[in-house]
Amino acid sequence: MIRERLRRGVDVRTWPLALRVVTVTTLLALLAILAVGVYLSTVIADGLYEQRRDRVLEETVDVRGALTDTLTQLPGATTTQQQDAAFAFVQDTGGQGDATRREVALVPADPSGTVLSVASDQDLLSLVDPDLEDEVAAHPDSLAWRSVGLPDGAHGTTPALLVGSRVTVAGVGTYDLYVLYPLQEEQQTLSFVQRVMLGGGAVLLALVVGIAIVVARLVTVPLRRAAQAAERMAAGNLRTRVQVSGGDELAQVGRSFNDLALSLEQKIDDLTELSRVQHRFVSDVSHELRTPLTTIRMAAAVLDGRREELPGDLHRTAELLSTQVERFDSLLADLLEISRFDAGAAELEAHREEIDDLVRHAAENAAPLAEARGCTLDLRLAGRDTSAVVDSRRIDRILRNLLTNAIEHGAGGPVLVQTAADADTVAVVVQDFGRGISPEDARRVFDRFWRADPSRARTLGGTGLGLSISVEDARLHGGWLQAWGQEGRGAVFRLTLPRRPGTSPTRSPLRLERSFDREAPEFEPSTLTGEIPIGPDRLPDLGPGTAPSPTEKEGR
Repeated sequence: MIRERLRRGVDVRTWPLALRVVTVTTLLALLAILAVGVYLSTVIADGLYEQRRDRVLEETVDVRGALTDTLTQLPGATTTQQQDAAFAFVQDTGGQGDATRREVALVPADPSGTVLSVASDQDLLSLVDPDLEDEVAAHPDSLAWRSVGLPDGAHGTTPALLVGSRVTVAGVGTYDLYVLYPLQEEQQTLSFVQRVMLGGGAVLLALVVGIAIVVARLVTVPLRRAAQAAERMAAGNLRTRVQVSGGDELAQVGRSFNDLALSLEQKIDDLTELSRVQHRFVSDVSHELRTPLTTIRMAAAVLDGRREELPGDLHRTAELLSTQVERFDSLLADLLEISRFDAGAAELEAHREEIDDLVRHAAENAAPLAEARGCTLDLRLAGRDTSAVVDSRRIDRILRNLLTNAIEHGAGGPVLVQTAADADTVAVVVQDFGRGISPEDARRVFDRFWRADPSRARTLGGTGLGLSISVEDARLHGGWLQAWGQEGRGAVFRLTLPRRPGTSPTRSPLRLERSFDREAPEFEPSTLTGEIPIGPDRLPDLGPGTAPSPTEKEGR
């Protein structure tokens, strides 16, 4: 989890747009400044080096000429005089130059030479490597040079140029001349230029960051206003608009947003008015039908009361009329309830209730119907605290619909009713072992007037709106009503409710997908006419509850 948070923390896609613009602009500007700085520093360093090298080579040619003139005057002198003359030349030449002190060394190239090695600084001889000696010997008429580093106790090393050449004088011998030129002044110049470039780059980077902030604000402020307006619209304020100024692209976006908001407001108003008209139409029609329906119901009651006196065909007709009038009355009541849900006028009259008591009451009411259909009701109540703040009328309606549905489609098999609770939720499962439903049907079972088999008759006179009303009742409580099953084996409906209003459950204490094996000991039937099995010791081990999948939340 920590790694995931760190990964999200460095995900630049989650950063604000202004921060991303400033960051990207700063990084690109920094890379550009570094690239230009490195290029200019390299060009300046090469220019200083080449300029200094050309002067050094010119000076070395002059030194070699002076040495040749000095050695030419020594053939008639004694060895001591020649050595003194060479020493004097080295001392006089060393320390001269147009920039900083130079060091000179004279080294005999063959044993016939009468002058021994002499240097203005003995450290110079340690800088001469065999490669330079070979190059000087191979090209006696030209100059050879190397870039070397002079040891410096305070700063490490100082760059320098070491130039070598060969001088041959008849009667005196052949000698190698080495001249060392420090580049300290050029190094100081380069360091100064680099410091100036670094300071200028910092100032330029600060200017670029400031410009990026200004540009980002010019872009993000209108977008932020548009986003805030969109949030207000999402919250229900359809009259919100974006303040537009100017004629650029951002202003065009604002005008387009305002046009969209105006069009959306008009569409919503039209749909609201249409919904109101439809709701009023359904309500008016339902109420208007009440009067003739009351008359018809009274006439049907009279016929039904004297049904035994009627001939065979009229007897059946009176029976069908009474049944269909009752169904028509239920349909009108359901349509009125649906219209209240559609209009958002449904309200809860919530009180603290024991879900076990509501389940027991609904099962007692359904017991005569179950007996008539030849099925048994097996109650597995939690037997402990199942209290929740609910509207008992609506919960009773949900339970009656689920039990009636299970009895109708249970094919005479047992119906299992189970309750459970945890710290935040209570749940009720109604399971039958009849025709069952497929996963595809489970996704549509709560649709209005939907039937898995359109050709199947409603033997109990259902209106086709019971489960639709039940799922709306569950949602009104902030809970779920879900369905699952297997064709030919049975169906399961699970009602999950929060204990407290205003909260939404994240998991259910009962599993939705479960076994249909009626041979298992936990499915031994028991009826309401005998002792109702209650308590945790009779609960089957159906596994822990699970949080609903997105499909379940939509009303599987």
